[in-house]
Amino acid sequence: MNAIIFPGQGSQFVGMGKDLYEGDESAKKKFLLANKILGFDITDVMFNGTVDDLKKTDITQPAIFIHSCITFHHNKVNDISAFAGHSLGEFSALTCSSSLSFEEGLELVLIRARAMQNACKNNDSTMAAILAVSDSEVNAVCEGIENVIPANYNCPGQIVISGSKVGISKACEEFKEKGGKAILLPVGGGFHSPYMESARIELEDAVNQANIDTPSAPIYQNYDAKGHTDINKIRSNLVSQLTSPVRWTQSINNMIDDNIKSFIECGPGRVLQGLVKKINRDSDVSSL
Repeated sequence: MNAIIFPGQGSQFVGMGKDLYEGDESAKKKFLLANKILGFDITDVMFNGTVDDLKKTDITQPAIFIHSCITFHHNKVNDISAFAGHSLGEFSALTCSSSLSFEEGLELVLIRARAMQNACKNNDSTMAAILAVSDSEVNAVCEGIENVIPANYNCPGQIVISGSKVGISKACEEFKEKGGKAILLPVGGGFHSPYMESARIELEDAVNQANIDTPSAPIYQNYDAKGHTDINKIRSNLVSQLTSPVRWTQSINNMIDDNIKSFIECGPGRVLQGLVKKINRDSDVSSL
């Protein structure tokens, strides 16, 4: 049984999608449609922009979504038993499972990106990657520091925390004292934490108005790491993930428990393949 997995923010690179644009007429039409929906030529930024241009949240998120969805349809994958996406990638998963249209998916991603960017302006928050520390130790440290929470359970020994800059600094020192490694991340704010509450409210309104259909296979969502086909549950989880941790480790383990043997990464980069192998070395991984 196969699962298609979609990357999130951080997997972007200059030139992403240019080969598809130049080599596939139907893909080119999709890129041009994306430009029209967004109201600006995101393809120019994707193909010819700078690294800094692509790091902007309101560029990064639509760009990765567009690349992931076009890559999926270009490859015409069959026999898919599950879908999942890391953070932003959950919107790609919903679109490629026919739960969301490409147009509405892209519109939601743009709303999400801009809302997150605006939320970052209103608070003094950040994120840090914590390496070589167990999940339980990370949870314990976060519980002891005000305004710091686990944000991404990426794989064993790699967890991202989110919170106030003061709290994150204190947590990083504690993890170093425990023999772990702490790396401050160059992000705009504390994603997947209560600091994104204003963005969650804005996204909730848009998601509730969107036309969401039953997906072609279960979507293993970040919020609870479980596979869902119920439309109301999908809506709720899609919104809740903005202020809650990305439970990627748990999602992969639950898919494995549900007999998923092969994970196919769809989108820019190869980050998720590496995470899956660190979660379960016996899993088959590949990419489109």
